[in-house]
Amino acid sequence: MTTDSAETLQLTRTCPYAPPEQHLRLLREQPVTKVTLPGGSSAWIAARYQDIRTVLSDPRFSANRRHPNAPRLNGEMDPGQSPLPKMMLEMDPPEHGPVRRAVIGEFTVRRMAALRPRIQQIVDEHIDAMLDGPRPVDLVRALALPVPSLVICELLGVPYDDHDFFQTNSAQLLDHAVTAQERQHAALELVIYLDKLVTAKEENPGDDLLGRQVIKQRESGQEDHGALLSLAFLLLLAGHETTANMISLGTYMMLRNPDALAALREDPARTPGAVEELLRHFTIAEFAMMRIATEDVELGGTVIPAGEGVLMLANAGNRDPEVFQDAEAFDIERDARSHLAFGYGPHQCLGQNLARVELEIVFDTLFRRIPGLRLAVPDEQLAFKDNATVYGMHELPVTW
Repeated sequence: MTTDSAETLQLTRTCPYAPPEQHLRLLREQPVTKVTLPGGSSAWIAARYQDIRTVLSDPRFSANRRHPNAPRLNGEMDPGQSPLPKMMLEMDPPEHGPVRRAVIGEFTVRRMAALRPRIQQIVDEHIDAMLDGPRPVDLVRALALPVPSLVICELLGVPYDDHDFFQTNSAQLLDHAVTAQERQHAALELVIYLDKLVTAKEENPGDDLLGRQVIKQRESGQEDHGALLSLAFLLLLAGHETTANMISLGTYMMLRNPDALAALREDPARTPGAVEELLRHFTIAEFAMMRIATEDVELGGTVIPAGEGVLMLANAGNRDPEVFQDAEAFDIERDARSHLAFGYGPHQCLGQNLARVELEIVFDTLFRRIPGLRLAVPDEQLAFKDNATVYGMHELPVTW
């Protein structure tokens, strides 16, 4: 799947709180078109909101990321070299449904509500440490990274003492600026670590997500070490890096919008809506959604040939003016719940309820307990991530 004439897809934002301008132009002018990826291969892109939802819900598009034509942003990774068994996000029916149903009960709204007191305690403890320590504070290191890391560690039963190891390797794995070899090495390091962890859970299952999955497998007579390993890898990777970046970016955005922040402080009932708008506005998992057409499929008036890949520009879809009025504006009063930040359809993000709870608690608590919070450096000194699969900030110096 190659092309000589298609333009190269841009991956770097020139404005830290907006998608690359090229993506917005494609939304306006060529919402379904073929592009060249940075590694030299090509893929179709879908930039329009409704087209993205169609691809994500149409069974004629496969989630098989190991297909040779699956869009790969670095153009180098050999799909046959993955050290992992197939993950849930790569599965199609009928394989996908039972695997998802086996674990989805761990992420219900009710179970997340039960986690609220512990998440609140974790957030309060880290804000206590911020208030007791020197200023300025790097919010990324002091709050944004440790809170979701500790939550997902406790949920999975991962020793928190190992969080530096998996944070370093997961960040490397999500950075498509590094080489395929470096990404594969990071993946292998995580797999080796998690393989030992899953083995320990199988020997002594505790009252955590992985332990409960071990017991469930045994009760059904379908023990599958590889499935547990893939599940642990997926949840650990997705469960902290994305939320950590939303905490730092969300805090930054609220501090840049004092009227919105004042409204949030005045009425914390606005926080859930603000979280949805932040998720829509940033769409930090910019290049996570990709599919393969299993037959010729018409999409937005264009035929995607069988066997070719589609990369969905959810960051552009979330700025689609046909769906979101004044889509470029940041407006915590809008109803943004239909955004695409968590995907759509059968593969919609498993942990979205957990992410919402964490973000709501962090923002409510941070802005209530530190009312004078402000940026400690000018905007131009802030370091945003470039060329990362999950967009975010390297650091966020704040003071009060």
